[in-house]
Amino acid sequence: MESAYLKTCRENVLQERIEAALSILTSCVLCPRNCNVNRLKDERGVCRTGRYAVVSSYGPHFGEEEPLVRRNGSGTIFFTHCSLRCVFCQNYDISHQGNGHVIGATGLAAIMVGLQERGVHNINFVTPSHVVPQILEALPLAIDAGLHVPLVYNSSGYDSVATLALLNGIFDIYMPDLKFADAAVAERYCKAPDYPEKALAAVKEMHCQVGDLEIDENGVAVRGLLVRHLVMPEDTAGTRKLMELLADEVSKNTYVNIMDQYRPCGDAARFAELGRAITGAEYRQALQAARDAGITRLDQRITRRLLV
Repeated sequence: MESAYLKTCRENVLQERIEAALSILTSCVLCPRNCNVNRLKDERGVCRTGRYAVVSSYGPHFGEEEPLVRRNGSGTIFFTHCSLRCVFCQNYDISHQGNGHVIGATGLAAIMVGLQERGVHNINFVTPSHVVPQILEALPLAIDAGLHVPLVYNSSGYDSVATLALLNGIFDIYMPDLKFADAAVAERYCKAPDYPEKALAAVKEMHCQVGDLEIDENGVAVRGLLVRHLVMPEDTAGTRKLMELLADEVSKNTYVNIMDQYRPCGDAARFAELGRAITGAEYRQALQAARDAGITRLDQRITRRLLV
């Protein structure tokens, strides 16, 4: 299957998308924060990113979902900073503390092509919501250098539908988090009470663009939606409600990774309820909640430690 962005580029649509995305930076509303700062003049809002993207690290990654990783790994590019900024972020040094290096379009394109040359199955942009224009700006350069593998949009789920519309026909695979069912919880941990509403709308838009996850004869994801959900202590995330929303309003055939790796990180120690890892019972209950909702396509990388 040909990657979507190649067709979009041939149809001369890509340059229009680049110009539209860059124009948003003059009064930035790329994400639901709507900071309205002029990032083309290097002004900074919640995401703390100006004109150019900042990259923390990149390389083949084997810790992602099975259809992304398979034999050769997923070509991950970790962007520094984040517009959601969860207090418990496991990449706190990147998302909050800003560790990374500024990179322009030429450098970002070279990273993409270099990862492809190492045999990865896809290019996986981690935390891309605040750097959509910069990714688009680099894409023609990468295409000219031979880029052809699928692109993965790996986000917190805190995305603007208007921004996602610019990516229709660009990204092959969307991989958002679906973090919180309750506005008060999202306010407490992210200062984003609109997260449940915005994330569900974003996931619906993503599914409209790419549909359910498609996997080829080699077990490699080529197109579609893959949703991640992090199980949290005391069911803080509201797993059952989120799985029901996903099944009822998106698709029961959604490929879902119920993740067990929560542990206290970042500023989680300030919140008593976040001060421990989840239990095996909590994880099993989360898996059952997904099945009860009719979600059966669960990622197979299940941690045995929590299931025994």
